[in-house]
Amino acid sequence: MLNTLCRRMAAEGIRRLLVISGDEGWCAAQADSLRAALPGDWLWVGEQTDWPLQCAPRALAKLLGQEFRHAVLDARHGFDVAAFAALGGTLKPGSLLVLLVPAFSAWPAKPDADSVRWSDTALPVATPVFVTHFLRTLAQDNDALVWQQGQPFTAPDFAARVPWHAATGAPEQEQAALLDALAVMPPGVMVVTAPRGRGKSALAGMHLARLSGQALVTAPARAAIEVMTRYASDVDFIAPDALLARVEQGASLPDWLIVDEAAAIPGPLLRQLVAAFRYVLLTTTVQGYEGTGQGFMLKFCASFPSLTHRELHTPLRWAAGCPLEAFISTLLLFEDGAMGAVPQGEAVIQPLSRSAWAADPALPSAFYRLLASAHYRTSPLDLRRMMDAPGQHFWLSMSEGELLAALWLVEEGNLTADLSQAVWAGFRRPRGNLVAQSLAAHGGSPLAATQRGLRVSRIAVHPRRQRQGLGQALIDHARQRSTGCDYLSVSFGYTPPLWRFWQQCGFQLARLGSHREASSGCFTAMALLPLTAAGKALADHEQRRLARDLPWLEAWKNEPLPLAAAPQSTLNDDDWLELSGFAFAHRPLSAAAPALRRLLLQIDLPVQALRMALAQRDERDICTALALAGRKALLARLRQETARALAYLDGERAQHRQAEVEKLQFF
Repeated sequence: MLNTLCRRMAAEGIRRLLVISGDEGWCAAQADSLRAALPGDWLWVGEQTDWPLQCAPRALAKLLGQEFRHAVLDARHGFDVAAFAALGGTLKPGSLLVLLVPAFSAWPAKPDADSVRWSDTALPVATPVFVTHFLRTLAQDNDALVWQQGQPFTAPDFAARVPWHAATGAPEQEQAALLDALAVMPPGVMVVTAPRGRGKSALAGMHLARLSGQALVTAPARAAIEVMTRYASDVDFIAPDALLARVEQGASLPDWLIVDEAAAIPGPLLRQLVAAFRYVLLTTTVQGYEGTGQGFMLKFCASFPSLTHRELHTPLRWAAGCPLEAFISTLLLFEDGAMGAVPQGEAVIQPLSRSAWAADPALPSAFYRLLASAHYRTSPLDLRRMMDAPGQHFWLSMSEGELLAALWLVEEGNLTADLSQAVWAGFRRPRGNLVAQSLAAHGGSPLAATQRGLRVSRIAVHPRRQRQGLGQALIDHARQRSTGCDYLSVSFGYTPPLWRFWQQCGFQLARLGSHREASSGCFTAMALLPLTAAGKALADHEQRRLARDLPWLEAWKNEPLPLAAAPQSTLNDDDWLELSGFAFAHRPLSAAAPALRRLLLQIDLPVQALRMALAQRDERDICTALALAGRKALLARLRQETARALAYLDGERAQHRQAEVEKLQFF
């Protein structure tokens, strides 16, 4: 029965989902029987199995660009939706994506092992909202197959589809137009984006084959260019980091650089590579599960004024209307919401309850799609978090039944005093609490994480209603109704326009990161909007500390900051606290660096490692010069030299601080 169906699916150019639901052993046995009955590659994605072709869900990205006939995703203990979407993009026409899940009746109450990745909980949580959403999507889909334990399995009599003709290897219409454009492209960058299966990699291979000169090809992994190599016999592949080394060495480079799956390469690295070539072709998947594609368009591509952006729409690796692609898109809300005319009437702010997923799923779906369209990091894990993670709050702005703006807040803080101090010292890192933990771990307040906060996880305004104060109104509404909280917080990739928005909302800068975000190329900034006297005291303290440290923050010297520096060279109580945390505990060097610089001004000791590290010397050079084994040995030496310097300044105080700090690991 299934053999006949799969042959027909291959002729029609489609793939289908087969959900197998029941006890663990029964599900595994049915998967084994299918593998024995249907010829194919049969990739197993999930926990260990004796199948020859297998990989963990989080390792599936390494197989992107490859194609398989039939695969199993083991979701009996936890459902990795990113792996589910990625796996769908690897299957050939005529394939089944077999999904193993618990019995439908028991599934909503069953803890999902994958939830620890996105719920900020120490133990797995049940995911009834998502499971209900999945089962509703499955019930409404007439093309999926379902096999439940205790029930006979029969394949529906699917309506016939028109015959499908696989791509011949010759350029399709959209590809041909882009190849012509590439042939006459002036020096610059062309970006080609599309959902999976639209022939982006094939296009790159065809272009490479037509080039008269040489070109270098790079991608996150060599496996990603497998499709490209089918169209170009001579592919000169080089890994991104190796190519950067060649660029920095001033080596001779060809005119062309071709980058496949460009959005998966960190923005700063990609920007350096692109700048080194006269002609660049970037292909990438924007829609979907990586959560980096939108950032690629919003953050990376926007920085190139002469960049040309083209899209591919027609699927080539399977037929239009493929049931598997349609199911994944519907389940994970991949399709953009309609951005048509929006009412100009007065906005009304209201809460969004999780119960809306059952009562009125169109509204939370629109909420999520608006956030996904505006934020480069939004991925299916955020959909899971929105549906089932504890401590989430949602506000939306509506007019005449249409969604105008959305705000997503996450509860943070409220740690015990002992745990907050242990976080400050670097002895503990409990899950979650992004800003609250960062204020303790990198800021100057050991008790910072004891306060209650609500972090702005996402905020978005409909493109046709921006610059009308809707975002500020949402923040102000949340501020007035966040009873029991000490502050609102936000962590964002710093740009002057974005900071102006948060500043207009009343936020105060509290922390500046020391490294650029890989996905956006921006430095991280954190800001607080105080709601109580305790929150105000914390925000003021962190801002004073930031102003004092600003002259020593090397990474920010070329960033325009609306914060007046307040440089001081003497050590104060905050410095002693910071330095003792670094010397006698596990405080990071990045947090202690400004205080360490002030420390060096107070002493005349041969603390070579400290002086070299704070002079921005390369770690490897320092280790070689001081005969140290590596990074760990260097960090230990830096802590030892700091302890010696503190003892030199005030031995009794240093000894007291050491005893106090070391207690924190035993709470």
